[in-house]
Amino acid sequence: MVVLTGKSVFNDVCMGKLSFYKRNERVIKRYKVEDTEAETKRFESAKASAIEQLGGLYQKALQDVGEANAAIFEIHQMMLEDLDYCESIINIITSQQVNAEYAVGVTADNFSAMFEAMDDAYMQGRAADVRDVSERLIAVLSGQDVDQKTYNEPVIIAADDLVPSETIQLDKSKVLGFAMQFGSANSHTAILARSMGIPAVIGLGEDFLESFDGQEAIIDGFTGTVYIEPDEKTKREMEQKKKEVEQKKELLSKLKGKENITLDGRKVNIFANIGNPSDVGSVLTNDAGGIGLFRSEFLYLENEDFPTEEQQFLAYKQVAETMAGKKVIIRTLDIGADKQAEYFHLDKEENPALGYRAIRICLTRTEIFKTQLRALYRAAVFGNISIMFPMITSVEEIKNINKIVAEVKNELEQEGIPYKKEVETGIMIETPAAALVSDELAKEVDFFSVGTNDLTQYTLAIDRQNQKLEPFYNPHHKAILKLIKMAADNAHKEGKWIGICGELGADTSLTEEFLRIGIDELSVSPSMILELRKKVRELKID
Repeated sequence: MVVLTGKSVFNDVCMGKLSFYKRNERVIKRYKVEDTEAETKRFESAKASAIEQLGGLYQKALQDVGEANAAIFEIHQMMLEDLDYCESIINIITSQQVNAEYAVGVTADNFSAMFEAMDDAYMQGRAADVRDVSERLIAVLSGQDVDQKTYNEPVIIAADDLVPSETIQLDKSKVLGFAMQFGSANSHTAILARSMGIPAVIGLGEDFLESFDGQEAIIDGFTGTVYIEPDEKTKREMEQKKKEVEQKKELLSKLKGKENITLDGRKVNIFANIGNPSDVGSVLTNDAGGIGLFRSEFLYLENEDFPTEEQQFLAYKQVAETMAGKKVIIRTLDIGADKQAEYFHLDKEENPALGYRAIRICLTRTEIFKTQLRALYRAAVFGNISIMFPMITSVEEIKNINKIVAEVKNELEQEGIPYKKEVETGIMIETPAAALVSDELAKEVDFFSVGTNDLTQYTLAIDRQNQKLEPFYNPHHKAILKLIKMAADNAHKEGKWIGICGELGADTSLTEEFLRIGIDELSVSPSMILELRKKVRELKID
């Protein structure tokens, strides 16, 4: 028996044969072309086909893993349209009189090396994306299908790492789990694995050999351990553990319809995070009390142009009506950073996470903001909609938002269009600045919702996608908890409520701490609702 330990991505147990993901080795030949203009056109045609393929992957990912995780394929489409990337390929074709496949291969190597040499971890991560889109482009140029693996039986997929396009094309019914040599817990692939609910372990290292292909294995996603050719004792222990996991899932299902009340009578709202109207079914199935975060940017990322007021109105109205009076908190668009829509024509930034994004776009391009606000206030007539603004850092921003809201209401009134006059509004606490001035902000809004992902990143000055920094990335850091407590205290002083909608909301090791701090609502992925309910019902806070 071989025992290897890595980092867990999803807590579950699976057993089956290892199947190493085998990629077709493509040998790119260099040959001279006489008609470089025709070769350039061949490249442009292949690029259009690759973009179309990525559009299909985006639609498939929307169904499988939701809008937020599907966005990577839109980023890949934009990479293929990148002027520097395309100009490099065309320049190599024309100046060296070579075939497009070779030009793409050289450009991919050059751009990947450039990204890997950068200090910024986000940009380093783009090296894998460049290789992924370039491989797709070369496959189209060569008249080959992009690898789509099929399996006759359910297996544990093993690899060095998987790029998003490889992961999303897998037949999920044939995947028992993932075991990876490398990878980051915050990589796109790890996020996809969590979203699909597939047990996964990454970072097993070079001792995880391809010679293990076809051997029996067990993944213990709780400990991050992979057992290869396990002995009988280990098999029995893991079978018992898997049985206990299944029993736990069954017990959780019995919590449907129960209240989220601690042993000493403290009630907590447990809501769901969604990124698309199609996610509402999962919200209702898992018995969430409402929607604590509806990421509205899906409407912008799905479109080739700015979504109209009517498009937005119908989407918000659908969710509000389906939730039948339960609270639906819709966050205004959070475009920018890693969520790009080409038609916004945003400049490239050295540090996009700290750049022109979210409310900063809305307050400077008010025509976009007004269109969304009109749709939101109109849709609020049909249900219990609240509006939440992201990336707030000052009271001045809230006052500017309120001026625009007043203008929108006045316009709707003048046009005789029905809208809800009083809509609950709140802000995301996801910057240290917002937490530090939360006493002033609480006077201006109806509620706070803590975005712990960005709050942790900005407070610790750590890029959470940088694998090298994982030993330093501590979402339980006292500074984070102190900032959350400060915001909670200031909200309650003004009689306002506060929730958490970031990933920490689902961290049951912190649930008791959050309730002691005074958090009133926790919003998590739909699959975590019942587990969080169970935890709350076991606690005694006073």
